[in-house]
Amino acid sequence: MSRKKNKVAIVALVLLAIVIGCVVGSSEADTKGVSGTVNIAGSSALLPLAQNAAKTFMDKNPDSVINTNGGGSGQGLQQVSDGTIDIGDSDLLADEKLDKKSASKLVDHQVAITVIAPIINKDAGVKSLTTEQLIKVFTGKVTNWKQVGGNDRQIVLVSRPSSSGTRATFEQYALKKHASQSNQSLETDDSGTLIQMIQSVSGSIGYVALSYLTGDPQVGIVSINGVKPSLKNVYNGKYTVWSYEHMYTKGQPKGAAKAFLQQMLSEEYGKKIEAMGYGIASKLTAAAKATHTK
Repeated sequence: MSRKKNKVAIVALVLLAIVIGCVVGSSEADTKGVSGTVNIAGSSALLPLAQNAAKTFMDKNPDSVINTNGGGSGQGLQQVSDGTIDIGDSDLLADEKLDKKSASKLVDHQVAITVIAPIINKDAGVKSLTTEQLIKVFTGKVTNWKQVGGNDRQIVLVSRPSSSGTRATFEQYALKKHASQSNQSLETDDSGTLIQMIQSVSGSIGYVALSYLTGDPQVGIVSINGVKPSLKNVYNGKYTVWSYEHMYTKGQPKGAAKAFLQQMLSEEYGKKIEAMGYGIASKLTAAAKATHTK
């Protein structure tokens, strides 16, 4: 009996070892790479970060494809709500652009902070504007730069469409909820194109995310009330023209989309965010947070 029992025990151990080996082998295979396609669109302010994160992810997971596009926060939210993309990038909360029912079906993944900076063609000749001056410039009450201490140049607005989350952020925090004038002949929500317009059009002014200004963009960056647009001044509460950046999914993400968002929110990838001109929410002081409470 004892011999039979020993044989049974040995066979059982062998079978258990085989099962464990298979499970471990399967687990290791699962971590070698993620496959699948993820379509992302929306906020132009978040686009550089999304593109960098996509490249990083695809380098690590060569069987995956991450497509990134701009189009504005409004479009990103609408498309993810409609199910035509997997992730909608937005500078705004979903309920600011969608109806309550549609917004309730989306899951918010807060990934960074975007700082919005006014930029000008260098021949305008100004380095700082007060809030009052900025409002007058963008509402058309001031039409020449010499009226605000600059050169004798006509002011030309480069505007963004109404669907733009960057526009909504700028109007709320820089213009104190005043609506800016639109210039349909010079209107775009593509921040790269907007910078090129500012470079080439004399007397022009617009605004872009700080992430587009980390190199030498050949435009003037305007301080507001003497405070420079910078991560340091956002963190300490002195510069208030910024927004949380959101990546929305319709329901909880799965597969490659889930893995991509896990990378975005990882400590390892977080180290790259500030180098690209984006902020980290955990570094905001109480004074900074207080400027963006509802």
